[in-house]
Amino acid sequence: MTDAYLRKYLPGIGAEDRLKLCAVARMLTERNRVTNLTAITDEKGIALLHIYDSLSLLSTGLFTPGKKIIDVGCGGGFPALPLAVCAPECLVTANDSTAKKLDFVREAALKAGINNLRTLCGRAEELSRLPEYREGFDIAVSRGVAKLNLLCELCLPFVTPGGYFAAMKGEKGKEEAAEAKNAMEKLGGELVDIINITIPEYEYLHTICVIKKTRATPAEYPRANGKIKKNPL
Repeated sequence: MTDAYLRKYLPGIGAEDRLKLCAVARMLTERNRVTNLTAITDEKGIALLHIYDSLSLLSTGLFTPGKKIIDVGCGGGFPALPLAVCAPECLVTANDSTAKKLDFVREAALKAGINNLRTLCGRAEELSRLPEYREGFDIAVSRGVAKLNLLCELCLPFVTPGGYFAAMKGEKGKEEAAEAKNAMEKLGGELVDIINITIPEYEYLHTICVIKKTRATPAEYPRANGKIKKNPL
């Protein structure tokens, strides 16, 4: 069934990539029986609400060969795993603070034959202060982690000037972008696009807020997690 949904709604994906995505879906269902990775457990939901939604990022046109990508707060591997499959000439780093989730992502990538994905365990606000990760990525993505004004402080420090942060939001993405304008400006970002995505068969409206990193993030950001939550930018 997963393959049928992918054939119908993502006809541009080749047979080999569909096999990999179906393998990821199957492993997610199996592992979720013992480890809570997702509340979406049916094949239709995984195919459309996880895989299709993740691959809507490709509509931005940002994921060209050679790009270094970080998925901040990847959870069970979305959008990191589908992105790695369908942008094979990019290097995808799946970040989460929960080791058990990254254990699954690592295992799923290995078993599905996804060779351009690595995992990075730790809190984003701590990792982005380390020299090896500070402004070390061309693109940051994040899906369903926090409101956009908080999320900008977690993600933009990872992005090199000239790169992009693509935030996957729900139907209120435009409103969140307006609320996050101050955060973007302080962190060196500028909103350049909002893309509307409708998930087929569910008619859910999702949005992708595309933020360009126009200058380096000031050294005082990101702040500690408690400060980010208590006093959002």
